[in-house]
Parts: sequence; structure tokens; C-alpha cells
Amino acid sequence: HNGERGTGLMRAIRVSEFGAPAVLQLCSGVTVPQPALRQVLIHVRACGVNPVETYIRSGSYARKPSLPYTPGSDVAGVVEAVGEGVTRVKKGDRVFTTATESGGYAEFTIAADGCVHKLPAALDFTQGAAIGIPYFTAFRALVHKAHVKAGETVLIHGASGGVGVAACQLSRALGLTVLGTAGTSDGMKLALSNGAHLAFNHREEGYTDKILEATEGGGVDVIVEMLSNKNLSKDLQMLAYGGRVTIVGSRGPIEINPRDTMAKESSIIGVALFFATPEEEKECAALLYAGMEAGWLRPVVGSQYPLDKAAQAHHDIMESPGAAGKIVLTM
Repeated sequence: HNGERGTGLMRAIRVSEFGAPAVLQLCSGVTVPQPALRQVLIHVRACGVNPVETYIRSGSYARKPSLPYTPGSDVAGVVEAVGEGVTRVKKGDRVFTTATESGGYAEFTIAADGCVHKLPAALDFTQGAAIGIPYFTAFRALVHKAHVKAGETVLIHGASGGVGVAACQLSRALGLTVLGTAGTSDGMKLALSNGAHLAFNHREEGYTDKILEATEGGGVDVIVEMLSNKNLSKDLQMLAYGGRVTIVGSRGPIEINPRDTMAKESSIIGVALFFATPEEEKECAALLYAGMEAGWLRPVVGSQYPLDKAAQAHHDIMESPGAAGKIVLTM
């Protein structure tokens, strides 16, 4: 990359119009951005692909970036340069991000220093790229929104995807009884090897009855829900008294009976990482770093794609029959 760096140009995905995955265009003459006050320039080695990026790209998301833009928030790489006022990291540090200013599907990216965290040597760059949105979302849902307590039972719907694996590992570390669902037997195995005590196939008829049986009819205290438009009505019926459903993902509307919340005095809580305060972000980063040191935070990387196959990655994350770890772009 030295020649490219000399000219200050890089390869990056640019989106000039909202639409199908094909709008993700690889451009090779993109100017490498420069870090301003409290910003960090990162030489990207890997970038996580998250479902939210497909919603934004399609134009269906509430917040639309101005065009053209480069998608991606979760990168892992090496600090190339730092702007004025940056003290937490320095040139040469291995880092990962939870957000970027200039977009992560690129060879270089700019991030605010508060969103840049050191990556321990035990994790490689593809694993580092799988931390950001999944682990920070799982923490926000479980700790900041559901206020989980050790000894409670949590059900993770979609336990084999990026957020799901993160939620399994985190829940287990927090002392919860962890139940996970997945759509394939491989997905169920993945959940079990990442902290779930029991796994269920959500494609099976009557699987919710099996979950209730596993709780001896008492129900679950907390549900982390990735596909609310399909599951929310059933979720409310599976909760224990005082139970909480945290809404992490939804692909459309659903009809529910509000009476189900009265019967349990239960809560439906929306989760959006966008609203995390700097204090909340700091608290989460500290716990996750401890998890990396202790060894329970081990991102599972699924399919890896080179940067020029970003469109394929966007297609696959939405259409694949069963998630198995985190989809990552590599540079």
C-alpha cells in the first residue's frame, strides 16, 4: 500500500444512490482523510458488516447519510496518525472502533477518539472488526436497558448471529441462565459453544413451548429480540412476571395483544446504540476489555469477503438461511 499512501489515495466503497446491494461501488481514487482535533486516522485491516448498514444503503432507514457516503462503523486496524488532543492511542496501536466519521468499508478511516478502543493482542483484526455494534448493542440491551441481574434467565433470539453470539457470551459472563434460538443445527451448536445453556430451533413447530418447559413454566426474565416483527407476540407470552423484551431488530410491523403485558407487568424496551452517552460507552468498553483479558469475549467470525465483494456480503447477511458468526470485509 506504500505507493498508494504516498499519493494520499485509497480504495473505498462509495454509495451514490440508495438501493439494492449493487449500489456499493468500489472506487480506487478516494482521498485519504486527515485527522482533525480529537480524531484518529486508522489503517483498516477488517470491517464488520451489520444488518443496519443494509437498511441504510437501501434508503429504508430513519437516518439517511448525505450522498455519496462510505458505509461501515466497526473497523479493526492500526493507528496511522492522530489529530491534536488525542492521548488514549498513538500511531502503531492496534485498535477497533464502534463508529467512524468517514466510513469503514475503506482502506483508511477517521474516527472520533472516544469511539476508538485498544485491541488486545489475543484477538486478530477480523475478530476486532466483529466487536463494535454487536457487543455494544448486547451490553446496552442487557445492562443499560433490561438491567439484568445474575441468576435471571435470558432468551436470545437469533443467538448465532453477530449480536446473538455477543449476547450469549456476555449473558453467561454476567451470571445469567442463557437460552438461545437459531435456525440451523450449526447455529444451535454455535450458541451452545458460546455460552448458551440450552439451544432451540426457531424453525421448529412449537419451539416456544419447549422454551417454557425448560423454565418449568415460569417463563424467561429477559428476551433479546432481533426479529420483533415475527416474534414479539409470542415473546410477551413467554415472559416471567416483571419480564422485559429488548427490541434490537425488526423488519416490519406486528400485531400484539397489550393484555399480555398487563398479565405479567412486563416491558417492551427499544434499543438503539445511537443514543448511548459517552459515559455509557466508557462503561461498556471497560467491561468488554475485561472480557477480552479474561477470555470470555471471543468474537466468532463467519464469512469473510474482500472489499470489492461488499455487495455480495450485503446480499448474504440478509438472505442467508442461518447466521453463523459475524460477516467481515478484509482489506
